[in-house]
Amino acid sequence: MIRSELIQKIAEENPHLQQRHAEAIVNAIFEEIIEALAQGDRVELRGFGAFSVKLRDARIGRNPRTGETVEVEEKCVPFFKAGKLLRERLNAAKASE
Repeated sequence: MIRSELIQKIAEENPHLQQRHAEAIVNAIFEEIIEALAQGDRVELRGFGAFSVKLRDARIGRNPRTGETVEVEEKCVPFFKAGKLLRERLNAAKASE
């Protein structure tokens, strides 16, 4: 599912909302998650999962095209850990197939 499909689904399931309002809601949620992660905070959505930021250390990498070694700077990367309810629903769906 992509962002536009999510917006469409929310608008369909909530007929009192116009699509532009559903879009504003989705954008606000994503923006708040991004802002919290940028500040180094953890975002937990109970039953769904938790977003956090992990720091990757600097390392020596390799350019796959030339084979030349390159220095890769340390960087922050987003990390998602699925919640218990999400894992259970995924496994239940897989088991019923």
